[in-house]
Formats: sequence, structure tokens, C-alpha cells
Amino acid sequence: MSLKPPPAAFETKVDVVVIGAGAAGLCAALAAREAGAEVVLIERDRIPRGSTALSAGLIPAAGTRFQTELGIADEPDAFARDIETKAHGEADPALVRLVAREAGPTIEWLADNYRLPFSVVHDFDYPGHGVRRMHGLPSRSGAELIERLHKAAEGAEATLIGEARAVALYVEADKTMRGVEIERPDGSRESLGCRALVLACNGYGGNPDLVARYLPEMRGALYFGHPGNRGDAVLWGQALGAKLEHLSAYQGHGSVAHPNAILITWATITEGGFQVNAKAERFSDESRGYSEQAEDVLAQPDGLAWTVFDARIAGIARQFEDFRQAEAAGAIVEGRTIDELAVRLNLPDATLAATLAEVDALKRGEGRDRFGRVFADLRTLAPPFKGVKVTGALFHTQGGLVVDREARVVLSDGGVAANLFAAGGAAAGVSGSSASGYLSGNGLLTAVVLGRIAGRASAKFMQEAES
Repeated sequence: MSLKPPPAAFETKVDVVVIGAGAAGLCAALAAREAGAEVVLIERDRIPRGSTALSAGLIPAAGTRFQTELGIADEPDAFARDIETKAHGEADPALVRLVAREAGPTIEWLADNYRLPFSVVHDFDYPGHGVRRMHGLPSRSGAELIERLHKAAEGAEATLIGEARAVALYVEADKTMRGVEIERPDGSRESLGCRALVLACNGYGGNPDLVARYLPEMRGALYFGHPGNRGDAVLWGQALGAKLEHLSAYQGHGSVAHPNAILITWATITEGGFQVNAKAERFSDESRGYSEQAEDVLAQPDGLAWTVFDARIAGIARQFEDFRQAEAAGAIVEGRTIDELAVRLNLPDATLAATLAEVDALKRGEGRDRFGRVFADLRTLAPPFKGVKVTGALFHTQGGLVVDREARVVLSDGGVAANLFAAGGAAAGVSGSSASGYLSGNGLLTAVVLGRIAGRASAKFMQEAES
């Protein structure tokens, strides 16, 4: 990725260019179009997919009408405290407050203006959230979220250039963005001028060299994000002299079905399930969160674990399209007894039965878990039992370009790039410096909130430049 001086003339010029048509880019495009800007989205794929499509599509937000309808009392300050606690106090407090405050209005904006039918996941808790505030669409899938956002952007008449890759930014000596150079699949290139530029091209999870440099513990791990996430924003930022932060932060997941490569909802754990290794022994406090659990799972023999739960929990998990796909693929195994489940999972039956008995005792309040998990108020598992073989995976990185309250890119000298904005995985998030700082939903939280802010601010910059 490179920076170039602007050409004498551009082949085409528009108001706002957005690089990346995931949730962040599409929200930026919608907000910019509402403000009257002409918008072009540049997307590697033929149609938008990105890491959003691989997720469960859940966005945390506080104080929404959807929570009120269910009698859930919540407010942005409580949400911000949960983010800060999970991030071990390492996240930028101002950015935390900003996204916590704007998440609710962003959800309702998407619902009201673009008819996204959100509802709250109300039948289980996500680790680190003090109340139930995860909002999703009917299928509980990121694929539905990206499809609906794409349709909304089409309706708003934002132009999408698919199967195109931004390979260079045209920039003045004073860091003012003037446009981008685009490469087509046949190798041909063209220049596109703009008055404001939004980087929504995610992080560097698809760049093995950058992963090895910044996330050595995830080197060689299954990457469950979009392969196009090559770190373009990070590399451009470094060349530009932008401030970057928390490049060691990422979202992992300790529950991806193997070898099917299907995400298994963490409800299988939070509702009372547990994980074992090939010896049928537990190895961690599974309740800390699915992100940090990825490294624990990968540390087991062959990087594998087995999640054990029951039919009641499967009923809750079935609201997620991914889980239904896993069942259809045969990844979810059932046993009428724990011994039968062990045989079907190829695990030592006596040890698995002993592990289940130990967990049941902990749920009855007998003793303390040696890994520190609190099992109080969790129901004991009942037959038929369920199990799934899983591995740990890297989903997306959480470090990136530092942005201000208008999502403008901050420079290392303390200034800002006046017409360069970043959102989603391209921007430094609110998860601190490690996987353990990731609060469920942080990725899509900063995607949609910073995307909307970046879109509004880029259009505002364009209008002020005209006046």
C-alpha cells in the first residue's frame, strides 16, 4: 500500500470515498448520503460481505426502546463502565463514552430510517455485560445484517464499485487526502478524486506477517475473518505518520466447530456448558469470555476442545443461524447418557463422566472451582447431552488508527488529518491491548457507531470546504 502525490487531474471526482463496504463502511455511506454527499464505496468483493457476514451480527447498545419493551433498564454510563472494566482500564475513556452514548441512537437510526428489525437477545447473558443489551436481526446472523445494510445503501443511492481494490492514497504534503487509486481484477488502474476519505477496510487479521509481528500467540491459528483484511489502514497510517494504538488487541473465539469451521454461540457456555480437552478434562475458566478462550483452546493438544452442553441449551442456541447450520452439518453430537456422548465424541468416558459430576457439584455450591469459574445459579446439565468439537480462532484485530470524537485520524504529532476518517477495524477500538479486553460485540459496536460518525463528519467537512 502506498501514498502518492495527487495527479494533475482525476478521471472522476466525488464528495466522499469509503474504502470497504462492511458494516462500518455501509453505515458511513448511509450517514454521508443523508447529509447530501455523493458517496462511492470501494469493495474488494463483488458484493459486500466482509467480516461482518462471518459474525453473529450482534450490536450492544444501552437505553434502546427494544430494551424498554422487555423491561430491561440500561443506560450509556453503565455500558461504558462494562467496556472499561473488560478492557482493564486501557481503552480511551473519551472514545468509550462516545460509543456507549451513541450506540443506542445508532441502533434506532438503522431501525427507523432503514427498517432493520432489531430485537434484544433476551434469553441468555453475554460475559461482561451487566444487562442484556445485545441487539440482532431475526436470523441472529451477520450475513443478514450486511445484506440489509447493502440494500439500504442501494436505496440511498450510494455507489458501490465492487471487485476493486484501493492500492494507493493520493495525499498532499500537509496530509490532506485528494483521492485513491483503484485496481481492477484485470490489473487495470484508475484514479478517483474525493473531498473526504473514510477508511473502513478493517484490520490486519488476513495478513500473516502482521499477525506474527503483533499477535505471536495467534500465529498459525485459524483465521475466521475476511481474507481481504490485509492491514491496509495500518500500513497507510504508518506511512502517513498517523498515531496507532493497541496493535496487540484482537477478538478471538474459543468455539469454532472443527473441521466444519462454523461459529458456535457462547450461549453453550454461559447457560451452563463447559469445555474439555482430549483427556475429557476442563482446562480453564470458560466464563471469562470467548475471546480470551481462543488462546486457551489452542494451547490444548492439537489445538482442539469439546464443548459439552444439553438439549435445553441447544434450544437457546438454535436462534442463531450458525448453530442451525452446525446441526445440519452433523457437527453437534448427541448422547442419551454422558457415557454415550463420550463414545460418540471419542473421549474417555469415565473421565468425562467425572468431569460432569464435578461441574454438577460446583453448581450445587459444593466447593470452589480450581479455575475460578463461578457456577452459582447455573442449571445442571440433563440428558440428552450435546457436544461439539471446536478450535480457537482469530476473528479480527482491535488495534489501529487513533481517531478523535469525529472519527478523524489523529497524527503522531498530535494534529489530525482534516479529511481522513476511520471506523470499525481500521480504527483503534475500545478493547485495550489484548484479547482479554474484548467485550462481546465491541467489533460491530465501533463499526456501526464510528461508521455513522465518520459519514456525518466527512459530509460536514465537504460542505464546509465548499462554503
